[in-house]
Amino acid sequence: MDAKIILPISSLRKYIRFFWVLENDSTDLIEKFKIIPEGVPGFVFQENPTAIYNKDNQVLPQSFLFGQATQYAELSARGCFRNIGVSFQPTALKSVFGIEAIELTQQHIDINDLVKTTINNQLLNSSSLAQQIAALEQFFLQQTAGCKEEGDKITVAILQIQKGRELKQVQADLKISERSLERLFKKYVGISPKLYSRICRFQASLKMLRKASVASLTEIAYRENYFDQSHFIREFKFFAGTTPTSFLLDANERFPDFPEWR
Repeated sequence: MDAKIILPISSLRKYIRFFWVLENDSTDLIEKFKIIPEGVPGFVFQENPTAIYNKDNQVLPQSFLFGQATQYAELSARGCFRNIGVSFQPTALKSVFGIEAIELTQQHIDINDLVKTTINNQLLNSSSLAQQIAALEQFFLQQTAGCKEEGDKITVAILQIQKGRELKQVQADLKISERSLERLFKKYVGISPKLYSRICRFQASLKMLRKASVASLTEIAYRENYFDQSHFIREFKFFAGTTPTSFLLDANERFPDFPEWR
């Protein structure tokens, strides 16, 4: 199985973090994946629309947009497939598609039910990956043409929370109430600032775990301001579906937050 990450053109980087490609050419392979929350929405196109199934054994649309994940999810892949995905910036659902992010939290929607587009045919008829990425970039350039910028407050709040700043400090810096911050996050991000903060802290701890740059789980818990090691392990299991130790042993990450499970 092969995986690639491709950066978008510069004019799209305020909306798109990166494109990704995951492909498998084995006809008899059954893979299990876990999708780990990372605080961003995304888009997926499947060349083979019957290869990927969710935990309820249901197929997903050929191309679909999905919102924030609040907990880990599980998928399985059967046989050959090639998927191309988009990892958006946190506020992309509102800025690119004009919908309130809360509408797609823990949900997905067929792209054809949201916008009138021929993107499926363009991607299927492209002769190379480069052409497919170019088609996606053109689609998103059209979607973002003339779109309104997000408010300064949500942009600042996201950056501060990503850096580990406490929510009360964020509210004080922005001079807004807890309720106003909550409304901003549900509109632009799709989850509460408290949950977004938890996901950011989990992601920071996962980054440390991947690098094996610390001596123990206790040290990670201390550095990321968990109450103790037990608190860290509970949070990790909630978002990753397994303990930190099992993750290191059993997860094979071709790219972050979409590990194959041994």
